[in-house]
Amino acid sequence: MNNYLSPVAMHVCKEALFVIYWYKKDLRNFFYGCIDDKSILANIDWNNYKKQIVSDVIDALYSDSRRYSKDITRLLNEICKIRSFGHLEQLEDGKRKAIEAAKAVEALRQILKDHNERSKEAEESKRKRQARMAIIQSNQAMLERLNLIKDTYFKLFSSDKPQNRGFALEKIMYDTFLLFDLDPKASFKNMGEQIDGAFTLEGTDYLFEAKWQKPPADGVDLDSFIGKINRKLDNTLGLFLSINGFSDDAVKIHSAGRSTTLLMDGLDLTAVLEGRIDFTSLIIRKRRHAAQTGEIYLKFNYEL
Repeated sequence: MNNYLSPVAMHVCKEALFVIYWYKKDLRNFFYGCIDDKSILANIDWNNYKKQIVSDVIDALYSDSRRYSKDITRLLNEICKIRSFGHLEQLEDGKRKAIEAAKAVEALRQILKDHNERSKEAEESKRKRQARMAIIQSNQAMLERLNLIKDTYFKLFSSDKPQNRGFALEKIMYDTFLLFDLDPKASFKNMGEQIDGAFTLEGTDYLFEAKWQKPPADGVDLDSFIGKINRKLDNTLGLFLSINGFSDDAVKIHSAGRSTTLLMDGLDLTAVLEGRIDFTSLIIRKRRHAAQTGEIYLKFNYEL
């Protein structure tokens, strides 16, 4: 199990532990039975309120989740194994206490199930990404073509005609789409609207916009492009490349709703052209992140 759980999962874990055991001595015995590294428990004030005890133990474990990964995994698994709450039913108002505990444990089970499914998807995505990169690295013709595109791109930074960079960038991206078998379309006009390009990935059509300007792309830039996307068929998505990134306000506004556009910057493009990630994997990772979180501008480390 990947133990880098969300704050929501940690909160649900605490709530489950709080209601599973009514007496602090039972809660303490459970912790001692699940956690091998007893140094975590040595500093707990067992005379404190039960809710605080639970919070202190879980916070201590997650303060160094790498070190305590086995203890975290075992604790979560042992909680999820609990299906009988007879020890609570014997108490005053025991039936209600047992129902609350069962609901809390089931909520944790569901969160862990969703978390594990996402982890499996991420591992499978990583495996496919590595396989694609292996193909690229072993394909001399593809590497040579990628290097040519990269050299053309880097030369643009010292160009004495910066106003022409935008047009050159469209050609660079067309060549990149073509190299990764994405059925690209060059710049075209549709019903009076200028489209910088288009490509197809996994059955989904993407319209493409490229900007190379000194300031980051802002809300007006995104509004204009997203308007073009929204006037197309429902399964059409957009990819907006801004070499110098995007303003925080623009990203925040367009991540708040159901966006149809992914954002890409110069660091992303450089990583692709330098062979640190293939373009297909880049878009798949951005799309998955947007689907899971709503965030349309994913920034991550491309170091191998």
